[in-house]
Amino acid sequence: MAGGGLGLAAAALMVGAGAFIAYQRIQDQDPGMTTEFALLLTCLLGGLAIRDSVLAAGVGVVLALLLAARDRLHHFVRSVLKEQELNDIILFSAMALIVLPLAPDRFMGPFDALNPRAIARLIVVVMAISALGYVAMRSLGPRYGLPLAGFASGFISSTATIYSMGERASRQPALMSSAVAGAVLSSIATIIQMTVVIGLVQTSLLTALALPLTFGGLAACLYGLFFVVRKTTVRANASPVVAVGRAFDLKTAAGFAALVSLVLLISAGLNAWLGPRGMLLGAAVTGLVDAHATAASAASLMAASKISSAQSVGPILVGLTANTLMKAVVAFKSGGARYAARIVPGLALMIIAVWLGAWLGP
Repeated sequence: MAGGGLGLAAAALMVGAGAFIAYQRIQDQDPGMTTEFALLLTCLLGGLAIRDSVLAAGVGVVLALLLAARDRLHHFVRSVLKEQELNDIILFSAMALIVLPLAPDRFMGPFDALNPRAIARLIVVVMAISALGYVAMRSLGPRYGLPLAGFASGFISSTATIYSMGERASRQPALMSSAVAGAVLSSIATIIQMTVVIGLVQTSLLTALALPLTFGGLAACLYGLFFVVRKTTVRANASPVVAVGRAFDLKTAAGFAALVSLVLLISAGLNAWLGPRGMLLGAAVTGLVDAHATAASAASLMAASKISSAQSVGPILVGLTANTLMKAVVAFKSGGARYAARIVPGLALMIIAVWLGAWLGP
């Protein structure tokens, strides 16, 4: 209060210098720096309290809780977390707390189709959902390894999941039911992620898609659970041990964002040149690669008031249908006729349920 910012800086330097000297004297016995950092932060919190006492009090409570839980946190980081998992936590925090807030929140680029904040938010959401699936895998163990791995991987790429499960089934035919369960459950992840993506970009569009997405998700869930039940009847010693891999793949999430950006440009251009018919054509083409990108582009165009809610539903369902057809082709190529014969009926049931929901909906 007496010296303002200059006085606070001088006090912080003095406290920091004293903490550094103290650390140098005891580092052989205690190499940690928690106490020294806490001392410096306490000084800075005193300065913050002058300007914003409520924020300083909140940060002070959090600091006290972290100090009280120090031993538990050290045990968790050293014994429970892997080095790669710790790096993933730091990377996710940087994306969510630095990149996302700094991304401009406005439409720009050709046809005003790109919103950097929305694209960054999609990257963070993809990473978060994939990390949740990873945590579920580590918590529940390998008993339901393939189904849970398939469900979690579906949040990144259901098509890639179906391909990898097909390869596993072709190498180990005894795991056919487990691989099919994981592949079909990945389609549920597609429905969930599509719902999240649409809700983030344009919440009102979920009203028109509530029945189609619900019907499709239930159909895939019931079909996948049938194979999960069949898996549990297998002897316990026959269950494979599944490596959980990484919590998420930043390259995959960034690739998804790049694909979304490309789809936004293509869809906006087709919409400007050909109208709604161009939207359907673009949705069918891009849906072969990623149904989420089609949904995100349609929702973004609606958020930008370029198309109506009724015009958004068609491209999204067309993209989902095209993506499902691609999954059927991938299933046959990776796992052969036996694998595809089990996957295709589930995919067909899901798409029929989606279009039935659209027909019954408003």
